[in-house]
Parts: sequence; structure tokens; C-alpha cells
Amino acid sequence: MSANPRGHGRGRGGRKKGGHDDAEHPDERWMASYMDMITVLMCMFLVLFAMSTVDQQKYIQLKNSLATGFGEVKSQKIDTASGTVVTKDQVKDGSGYSEDKSQADHSTASSGAKDTNVDPASTVVPTTATKADVAAAQKELDDLKAIEAAIKGNLDKAGQTSNVQFTVDARGLTVRLVGSETYFTTNSADLSDQARRIMDAISPVLKTADHDVSVEGHADQRNSTAPYATNWELSASRATGVLRDLVERGGMPAEHIQSVGFGSSRPLAKGGTDADLTLNRRVDIVVLSNQDQDVSALMPALAKAQDGAHQG
Repeated sequence: MSANPRGHGRGRGGRKKGGHDDAEHPDERWMASYMDMITVLMCMFLVLFAMSTVDQQKYIQLKNSLATGFGEVKSQKIDTASGTVVTKDQVKDGSGYSEDKSQADHSTASSGAKDTNVDPASTVVPTTATKADVAAAQKELDDLKAIEAAIKGNLDKAGQTSNVQFTVDARGLTVRLVGSETYFTTNSADLSDQARRIMDAISPVLKTADHDVSVEGHADQRNSTAPYATNWELSASRATGVLRDLVERGGMPAEHIQSVGFGSSRPLAKGGTDADLTLNRRVDIVVLSNQDQDVSALMPALAKAQDGAHQG
């Protein structure tokens, strides 16, 4: 019996000794996480401090630039930007703004007084265009105008100058066959005899023009009747009929021509008069420009200036 109390005492003493060691050496793994957090906080405050530092020289340059732009300070450098500098005293009553004639024309056109397809901005060559781009655009325009003149000459010889219109835009030269009754019978895609004579004047020029061609069919706003379910089928069939005539009878290379039907989605006239409907029933033969978009976009303005010079 005397041994058990001593053994029991050792056991308690051993546990007490072990508890004393835990108190002497606690778990310090939390210190690693704490130090990482402190490091991250320090980096964050360094970044915030760096962001709060203002470059005095750059700030002065920005301030002077804004002041010059708003007309408050005279600049010693040439301002190459396009536009009008309006001072603050002019902004108060709006006297610093002049009437934009092109916008006025555009508003008139949208009301129906003028052609709604004319873009006033296209009548001015952008000042950012390079001389090389302008020269390339002028050369391409001359090429398309030569194609137009050749077709007009053939139409004059055949006595078929009516119902054919010509326009130049950024895509190229559009030979517009206006009035479907001239070219097709009602709800038919078969070319009439008069249409074949007109195509005989057009196809020899396009065959040797070295341009891709897009034949685009259009219909008026009225619903189509049999055998065509909708205007989509009617316009596509008529465009394909013109394409086939250009290829099969005219010798146009098949790899340089395509056809598409737009239905009634792209009318030239918004009204419902006979003249409007006739204008919207058409097939456009578009002689596509060989230049890239930046150069081709200059052609409408050059063509407008050229036509104005001829009229003057």
C-alpha cells in the first residue's frame, strides 16, 4: 500500500513537470503569419505613398495644355488639331458657334427635300489623309470614271441611256438598273429584251475592267406574290438573273462576280408614290474598288469636288 501512494505521487509529479514545460515553451507558429501580414501592409503603404507623389513638371504641362485648349493662354506652338477654339465668354451666349452648312443640308435631306443617301461629311477630304492616299484614291476614281464613261458610250450607241444611273461611293462605282418593269416582267427574274440590250452595253466593259463585281437585287415595300414567297426571294432571283447574263452571255469571269438579295430592306426612297416604288425596284451592279477602305473612303469627296469643278 505504501508503494501505490509513491507511484501515484510520481505520476502527478510527472504531469506537473510536463505542464511546466508547456508554459515555458508555448506554440509560436502564429508569428509567421503575423510577420507576413505586417510585410503585406508595409508594401501596401509604400504603393499608396508612391501613387500620392505628384510629378510637378507633368502637372504644369497638363495645366498649360488645358488652358491653351480652352483659349485662356496663347500658345507659342502651332496647334495642328482641327476644330474651333471657343473662349469662355463666347460659350455663355453661344456666339462662338457658327452654323454648319453641311449639317443643315443633312437635316433638309432627312426631311425628304434632298437625297437621304448623301452624307455631307463625304464631300470633304479629311485633313488627316496622306498625299499618297489621296493620289491613290484619285487614280482609283479615274479608273472607275473611265468604266462609267465606257458604259455610257455603249448605252448611247444602243439608245438605252434611260433607266440606268451611275453613282460613286466608298465601295466603288454603282451602275443602277432602275425600274424593274424595264428589265423584268411582273414577279419574274427573266430578263426582258430591252434588259438584254442594256446588258450588252454593260458586260463588255465589266469583262475587261479587272474589278470584282457585286450584283445586288432590291424590291419595293409591297409584299411579293407567287411564285416568290417574300421580297427576299424575288430580289435575290433578279440579282442572280443579271449575274447569269453577265457570265453566260457577257463573258464576265465567274470568280470575280457575286449576287445578293436585299429584299426591301434598303430603299432609296421612303415614300409610297409610283416614282418612289420604281426607284426602290432596282438591281445595282457595283464595280468594287480595288483599294483598301482608307483610300476608297476618300473617293466620294474627290468625286463631289470633281463634279463641282465640271459644273463650274
